[in-house]
Amino acid sequence: MLRPEDGGIVANGEQQEADLQALVETRPPMPAVFELTSILLRVCEIASLFLAAYFVSGLAIERISPAMANEYINAVIIAAVFYAGLAEVTGVYDVDVRFSLRKAWGRVLTAWAATAMFLVTLAFLLKVSGEFSRVLSIVWVLAGGVAICMARALCTFWLRRLKRQGVFNQRVAIFGASAQGIRLAKYIQGNDKLTIDLVGFFDDRPAGRTEASASSLRLLGNLNDLVQRIREGHIDQVIVALPWSAETRLQDVVNVLAITPIRIRLAPDLASFAFSHQPVVMLGDLPVMTLFERPISGFDHLIKKAEDFVIGTILTILLLPVFAVIALAIKLDSPGPVFFRQPREGFNNQSFSVWKFRSMRNDHCELDGITQATKNDPRVTRVGAFLRRSSLDELPQLFNVILGEMSVVGPRPHAPSTRAGDRPFAEVVATYAARHKVKPGITGWAQVCGWRGETDTEEKLVRRLEHDLYYIENWSVFLDLYILIRTIPALASSRAY
Repeated sequence: MLRPEDGGIVANGEQQEADLQALVETRPPMPAVFELTSILLRVCEIASLFLAAYFVSGLAIERISPAMANEYINAVIIAAVFYAGLAEVTGVYDVDVRFSLRKAWGRVLTAWAATAMFLVTLAFLLKVSGEFSRVLSIVWVLAGGVAICMARALCTFWLRRLKRQGVFNQRVAIFGASAQGIRLAKYIQGNDKLTIDLVGFFDDRPAGRTEASASSLRLLGNLNDLVQRIREGHIDQVIVALPWSAETRLQDVVNVLAITPIRIRLAPDLASFAFSHQPVVMLGDLPVMTLFERPISGFDHLIKKAEDFVIGTILTILLLPVFAVIALAIKLDSPGPVFFRQPREGFNNQSFSVWKFRSMRNDHCELDGITQATKNDPRVTRVGAFLRRSSLDELPQLFNVILGEMSVVGPRPHAPSTRAGDRPFAEVVATYAARHKVKPGITGWAQVCGWRGETDTEEKLVRRLEHDLYYIENWSVFLDLYILIRTIPALASSRAY
């Protein structure tokens, strides 16, 4: 097979012919198999919802009257249909998600949580919420989420096994043995997510004029040889890797290949490999490349906003007695207000005032030129030292969450003047502002992973930023809940000054 070596792709002639013959002799891939497994994946997830409902009804059969049995069945059917439609919209069955359990679970749970919210809203609007058992409904929602995750896990492991066996692989030839074609081949061989067996290279130019010759690449033939291989059923797909500036030659090659009954694709131009990880979308009939997308957008934005409001409101109500005790302790310990507001940089680098319990002496509270607290900081009061160690001084930020200025989970908000060592944050890392693509949070991925407290070195800031960007790129409701669960033990095992 073709393999990277000495900066180019080198192929031994006899070995390449043997590998090509092996590909030819294997059972030709069936294009419908991949789509068939996609249908089976959908069926398994919907079936798991009904199995979860059957299991829950078996546990509570005595609590369900015959008159209500049909209502519960209708509710399950409505939930299954809504989830099926929402799963399509949220990309639950995208190709890259089918082989990634982490991505799959995030999207599955997001779609299922939205389905549960839809059912609650529908029951409220129809004025039938009182007819359903709340305990039974909650148990079924939880059981349904577990069932879908288990079904997706089993299907993912099965699909991965089929992929390793090459069931989904297509035999692909590259036309164009230039630097563009070589880079394309190296990209294909280095990407284990692709379902491709690379057959080889074809080019009409003499061997001495190709980049492949300089790197000892043995070509399989010219355009006529490629067409012949296609006619013999040895190739399933061709990727044309010619410079886009060579419009006439490119059009001639495409016209010849267009009469063959296989998929023909055009590789990106050489410069486009710098952005090879970015998706291509259609702008009308024109394909354009999306270089950067707004994170947590569209329906995910609504889910995140609802999550923040619901969790923020519930926590604020539950913690009101704690607020009262802390407020009394602050007033008894030192003169000054209970709360303290300080400027922070939030979403889209917009400034806002963050709420905190006052933990420093009133005459040392800084609004501008803020200096991070250090160990044994003389500005910190006795009660304030306890509040900062336990992070209880951050609780009033729930007000910011309810007001829509912050999220429960997200990158922690930093003061504009905060420094890492002797340098402002933005000077240490050029991409520091990227963490402002989402709302800041009370807790975050960096904090539960141990990166909280004083950023007295640049390395600590870099590590925080890495974790913040990971969270932004991989957000899901499941990840938010996971971070919330890990927050308490993380606070117990680390200290902030």
